[in-house]
Amino acid sequence: MQTLQKVALVFIIIGAINWGLIGLFDFNLVETLFGADNVITKIVYVLVGISGIIDISLLFNDYE
Repeated sequence: MQTLQKVALVFIIIGAINWGLIGLFDFNLVETLFGADNVITKIVYVLVGISGIIDISLLFNDYE
């Protein structure tokens, strides 16, 4: 796995944990850490989205 894909995977995991917390407890960790209307919060959300696009290629790799 390339370094870029590993970094992207970390952001995807952060996003997944955040969505799990929102779904289970109505608690948004990213907004709690950085503020609801903060530029950093929006950057984190954008990075999670871009990371998802980057790691789409993992679906099509054959690791056998």
